[in-house]
Amino acid sequence: MAEEKNDDEAKKSLHWSELLAQKIISEKREPYVISGGMTTSGPTHLGTVCEFLFPQAIVDSLRYAGKEAKYYFVADIFDAFDGVPSIFEQYKSVLEPHLGKPLSSVPDPTGKTASFGDYFLADAKAAMEKFGVKPEIVRANDLYAEGAFDKYAKLYLKNEAKVNEIVAASSLRDSLPDWWSPIMPLCEKCGKISTTRVLSHDGDSYEYACDRDVKYTKGCGFSGKAKISDHNYKLTWRLHWPAWQDYFNTAAEGGGVDHFTRGGSRDTLEAVFKEIFKKEPSIGYKFGFILFEGKKYSKSKGTGMGVSELMEIMPPEVLKYMLLKPDIQENVDINPTPENVLRAIEDYEKALALLSSGKSESLSRADRKRALAAKLSSEGAVGGRGWKTPFIDLILYRNLQWTWDQIVQATGDASAVIKLQPYIEAWEKKKFIPEEYAFAYAPQRAAENAAAFFAKLEPGMAALDIHNLAFAVAKERGMPPAKMFEECYLALLGKPRGPKLGKLLEAIGIEKVKKDVL
Repeated sequence: MAEEKNDDEAKKSLHWSELLAQKIISEKREPYVISGGMTTSGPTHLGTVCEFLFPQAIVDSLRYAGKEAKYYFVADIFDAFDGVPSIFEQYKSVLEPHLGKPLSSVPDPTGKTASFGDYFLADAKAAMEKFGVKPEIVRANDLYAEGAFDKYAKLYLKNEAKVNEIVAASSLRDSLPDWWSPIMPLCEKCGKISTTRVLSHDGDSYEYACDRDVKYTKGCGFSGKAKISDHNYKLTWRLHWPAWQDYFNTAAEGGGVDHFTRGGSRDTLEAVFKEIFKKEPSIGYKFGFILFEGKKYSKSKGTGMGVSELMEIMPPEVLKYMLLKPDIQENVDINPTPENVLRAIEDYEKALALLSSGKSESLSRADRKRALAAKLSSEGAVGGRGWKTPFIDLILYRNLQWTWDQIVQATGDASAVIKLQPYIEAWEKKKFIPEEYAFAYAPQRAAENAAAFFAKLEPGMAALDIHNLAFAVAKERGMPPAKMFEECYLALLGKPRGPKLGKLLEAIGIEKVKKDVL
């Protein structure tokens, strides 16, 4: 009993990725396959980043545990094109005639890639590279073309009545529409996949009609015959998902809350594995929504700041940390105000300090999880893990009109400058620096109490000593510390608030400050 209690206590200190890794190790066979996937129908944003970021965190935790793990990511570009995303509004007249076709058959209106689906796959690949995510990417249309899903299509059609019953029951429906079939044929005349229905089938062969109205497009009316071995079909989503997991022998795969609610596609997946495949399903895990100012991110509606925009103002590892730190089932609300972004950067810096402290055994549960999240976030980071000089210090030096060469000379930290310079310059250009840290050195004669503090400063004092001296002098003079700091900032900057006083005075130079304000 005591051992169980100790085990439960130990688990409370584990990051969610470690808990999942432990479950995988105890229930599945090595090498462990972690898979994920998404439809590439719009720009990559933080909501879709999680689709490839969370599996990578589990893979990394398995490898930290000394286990062999593989990571497959399915780019579902064989899914039907069902709407023009806001980013391509200018190409609406070009794209709308292709509604209902597979994304891999819709032209890229920019002409940069082979198809509409490939355009957004390239966008996702670029984000993966910046986030240090390294799966083996598999395009769904290639899998179908190779016949990877033929045996599943035949199995589903052979057991169509049972499969129909499973899908209906697991999706909390009394029955499925008359036109429903395990497969969606590709119309050989118009190329659409969302408007077809199977009329009959016999082993490898089937007859179909392209006559459905799916609201955003209508079928062309063609009727034809085809074979499973022609590979011109797609499995319906609730059967496609379990098929790819069985194909890859997936040990674990997650999904958003909508897939894991009662009646969601995870329920269908588990039923298909147990009743059709006669196997145990993968370990499933659900993750919360990524919100932008309280609203769910949307690829098609353009809700939320794009990943490329966010990575202009903060390093990708900070973004990773923001997503990996909370419990995986928590909703994460990204509100990228200057204050919130700076707070996130400082939190990441502190978590890295915990990681490098060498005192992991003495860390609190929360701090240990933060440290592990920082470690996972730094995997594959360009320029190595973290930086020595805090981000906010570099902002302070820039506000004092220092050049980057002067900053390197003063800090001896060229790597931090190389890493963070682009972000700080972006903040300067976008006027993104918080009001408290946007200042100019404008010295004036100090008021009486502040003058008493400045007079006690000595050359060579460290930032912390300066900070503590301000509190001590305020106490001596019987005034609130906040009032003392306000008088000091007014004397130095002409405004009542500013960056950390000790660091500011250390950067300006004590002798210069005393000369300017006394």
